[in-house]
Amino acid sequence: MREAPSAPRHWADEAAASVASSGAAPVISTGISPSGEIHIGNMREVLTADAVYRALRDLGVAARFNYVCDNFDPLRRVYPFLDPAEYAPRVGQPLSEIPCPCGRHPSYGDHFLDPFVEALRELRVDVEIERADLMYKSGRMNPFIVAALRGRDRIAAILREMTGKEVAEDWWPFNPLCPACGRINSARVTGFSEQRQTVDYSCDCSASGTVPMAGGGKLVWRIDWPARWRLLGVTVEPFGKDHATRGGSYDTGVRIVREVFQGEPPFPIPYEWIRLKGAGDMSSSKGNVLSIGEVLTLVPPEVLRYLVLREKPQRTITFDPGLPLLQLVDEVDDATAAGRDERSLELSRAAGFRPVGIPFKHLVVVAQAAGFDLARVIAILDRTNEPSQLEDLANYDAALVRQLGILAVTVDEKVTAILPDLRRLSGVAVAAVPAEYAGLNPGLVTGDVIYSLNNQRIASLDELREALKDKKSGDPIALLVERHGQLIYVTAALE
Repeated sequence: MREAPSAPRHWADEAAASVASSGAAPVISTGISPSGEIHIGNMREVLTADAVYRALRDLGVAARFNYVCDNFDPLRRVYPFLDPAEYAPRVGQPLSEIPCPCGRHPSYGDHFLDPFVEALRELRVDVEIERADLMYKSGRMNPFIVAALRGRDRIAAILREMTGKEVAEDWWPFNPLCPACGRINSARVTGFSEQRQTVDYSCDCSASGTVPMAGGGKLVWRIDWPARWRLLGVTVEPFGKDHATRGGSYDTGVRIVREVFQGEPPFPIPYEWIRLKGAGDMSSSKGNVLSIGEVLTLVPPEVLRYLVLREKPQRTITFDPGLPLLQLVDEVDDATAAGRDERSLELSRAAGFRPVGIPFKHLVVVAQAAGFDLARVIAILDRTNEPSQLEDLANYDAALVRQLGILAVTVDEKVTAILPDLRRLSGVAVAAVPAEYAGLNPGLVTGDVIYSLNNQRIASLDELREALKDKKSGDPIALLVERHGQLIYVTAALE
């Protein structure tokens, strides 16, 4: 007798097993430039890394996990959320050296880093913070600056071979920080001293001179990344799909770390972007973002983690803050929910979230009906479960309204005996929400009474079916519903 196939392992467990089998002490690394608000699209990188970190821990393998804040990168342009008068003169300066936009943080970079770090705490991401400016200013990067400057020709040959692009004769793998104009992208190397650990430069602002390697500039990105792997001993790193293209930053980094820095590249985990429904890929520089802090005011940390971890990194995630988000909360809350990924939930544990046993969609509507008054919300939820008696009035086949995922009955004397205080004496009552059709339900709950659909009066179950007859998947609907004595609209697009 053939054994049933075992369930596939979670992608984080697969990655952890591969990393652990290498024999090297695992060091997981991530990095984001704080050029703008760090959003849930950026969070995918950190949560992907954290899932592998937790999976390694579950295997009994000790690991380290760091996040590199790329605050020594230059401000590349005046983003839409910045004042041009204030920030146009600072384009090209390192983020760590630019004043904070609000005046309450040490620098521009800290202005965006601090709320991100606070969000990491809420999400229970236990990570070591490395600041790129301090990595350079402390001199920790000096051996790699020297190796890169000495290996300039070898690096240039690698870049030509891997990218197919020519490298200028005066190109150097180091960007000096000009003391005169403060820019880190406008000066060129004219020489260097390995013994004194200094770099000579000439800048577009007409300044020239000598700067120390420690804090006097930084390696260009394609060289900085593999140097960082070697410095931090990185063995696994998630990164965006743009770095994973043929001849991209990871491919060139593999050769540079081996041939110039005498190290090994990390196990790669390329990931797809998170898209904001109706707005495309999230981008801080374009202002097309939903901040992590904003999302955490809507849903518990576990739900945000689960949103990311239930999908393989190579799959795009579309973040829809409407009905799909409410359904996701219910998936986390309800142990019987279809499609629930138990391993992703284990890896999503954060702040001791405890299921409350009430559909989140229902809680949202109750809160709205109660004017977000907690005492009134509790009073409504404490009412007797009389609406559940409606299911006894419904014959499954005759009562099923598949487009809405409900069992429904026409309001009559039997219904009003159960719901005696209805505002109107005609309509359609929701008798139940069958689990197998819950995904089609736009947010209706047992005991709701439907009075109209798209402003068309509904007095009976036959009229509801007739109104839905010509509706297709994706068509918008607006249902006027009485719930707990309040008239509300339930809106959605038909599934």
